[in-house]
Amino acid sequence: MSAGSTTLHRRRRFGWPRRVFSQVLLMQLAIAAGTAVLATGLFLRPLSDQLDDQAMRRALAIAETTASEPVARSLLASRPSVDGPVQKEAERIRRATGAEYVVIMDRRGVRWSHTDTDEIGRVVSTDPSAAIAGKDVMEIDSGTLGRSARGKVPLRDTSGKIIGAVSVGIAYDSVRERLLGTIPGLLAYAGGALAVGALAAYVISRRLQRQTHDLAFSDISALLAEREAMLHSLREGVIALDGAGRIRLMNDEAQRLLGLGPEATGQPLDVVLGPGRTTDVLAGRVAGDDLLAVSGGRVLIANRMPTDDGGAVATLRDRTELEQLGRELDATRGLIDALRAQDHEHANRMHTLMGLLELEMHEEAVEFVTEVVGVHRATAEQVTERIHDPLPAALLVGKATVAAERGVSLRISPATLLPDRLVDPQGLVTVLGNLVDNALDAAAGSEDPRIEVEVRAEGRTVVLRISDSGPGVPAEQRELVFTEGWTTKDLPAHGRRGLGLALVRRLAERQGGSARVAESPDGGAEFTVVLPEALAETADAGAGAGADEAADAAAGGAAGSAPPDGLMRDPAGPVSTGEAR
Repeated sequence: MSAGSTTLHRRRRFGWPRRVFSQVLLMQLAIAAGTAVLATGLFLRPLSDQLDDQAMRRALAIAETTASEPVARSLLASRPSVDGPVQKEAERIRRATGAEYVVIMDRRGVRWSHTDTDEIGRVVSTDPSAAIAGKDVMEIDSGTLGRSARGKVPLRDTSGKIIGAVSVGIAYDSVRERLLGTIPGLLAYAGGALAVGALAAYVISRRLQRQTHDLAFSDISALLAEREAMLHSLREGVIALDGAGRIRLMNDEAQRLLGLGPEATGQPLDVVLGPGRTTDVLAGRVAGDDLLAVSGGRVLIANRMPTDDGGAVATLRDRTELEQLGRELDATRGLIDALRAQDHEHANRMHTLMGLLELEMHEEAVEFVTEVVGVHRATAEQVTERIHDPLPAALLVGKATVAAERGVSLRISPATLLPDRLVDPQGLVTVLGNLVDNALDAAAGSEDPRIEVEVRAEGRTVVLRISDSGPGVPAEQRELVFTEGWTTKDLPAHGRRGLGLALVRRLAERQGGSARVAESPDGGAEFTVVLPEALAETADAGAGAGADEAADAAAGGAAGSAPPDGLMRDPAGPVSTGEAR
């Protein structure tokens, strides 16, 4: 191992640790130790002052007790003496109270008692004027016996006249010993508190270690930066929720797919999205993988993964284009089947025509060709007479061909009349196409398969009514059919169903309308969709109304000129018109 690597190893070993767990533990231990030392110092300082005050008050109390003794008051009746009654009484009090000294003096400051008998008869070493003047004195001072806590009081005779003073001292060493005696116990308490703090710091740090997966602060910072870059670069929507169902974070794609802004972060999911299947899927009220949801006309695939803290992370994939391609694929396959059937039918007709010509039945051949061509021309004319917008008209002509090949009679209701003033023709085509497809699927297996289409204008509102002769929709399932992902059909090639009716209701509700299903007169299902303000206003309302009335009259005339039972579907014609069932 090289010297450089050894130095680096030592730095990592003895330097500041990198892990969050170790750094937090050391910081908490340092804080706990510093707090214990500071608390001990802050406690000892007032304790020292308190012990000094207690010692001075004790000395003052002993001095007051001594001054009240009759022997002390009679000191003027004799002379200072080692064996005198004043000395004896003072020593008795000193031994009884544990004081360092008890000194009784006269007004001149001459001692009548003292622990050291050689000092009796001498003047005191400190100024007694304050006590002789009648004041109580407490102080820490030094005298012949060293430093002591002192209490001085005036000495009065029976008449109250000041005849001297009493001075009592408590050895300061004893006060210091009391202070020092409290330190071991105080340190024991501080050590116990420090141990408890260290244990709590360790427990908290271990929990933090588990939560951070023993990462370093630099690693956490890098992970946060990488997370932000990853979230905003993903082409899938990612939304994180906390345990209370509030949005914790969203990436840019999730905001786009759900139509939300950054201000939605921190708010409850039910508030920002409102009730619906998308909210139920993201909130976990609907379980499963690759769940379908529709948000703002978009088809979304959602997956939800719970997190350890009670929240969840959901991913959203935009399947709108894929679903459209799948539906187009289904439609293309159906069209191919229809073309294959038409080709077969066309071959049969050509063989029939060839046979008529070979048999030299020329008149019958002309009638046969005229009938075949006339029926198809009549189909397109019947649709365009009642539906003036080219997109829905073309859709119904195509659906009529598909219905004919599937053996289903497609009828246009006499009440159908749609002017060429659609605001959103594509939206109407989506609604009409989904409803007709569902009706064809339902009616195809019935005994007398037929569907009826009615598209009429009421002012600026367009009302669509499509009924079929299928098995119908049970009453308890009439709301479920509009739910994303709900279907009774087999899965198609692209693996998804249950979106058509959900998109129909979503488009209707977006325009303030409605979509509902009931029982048709034929016993099947009857879907009614109301699209308010689907038609643009005319430049001249009166002229527009007149034109609509003229169109109604023309339609009525066309209907009146039809046979009593209407033009019924035959094997050669896809559409018939007749009275509304």
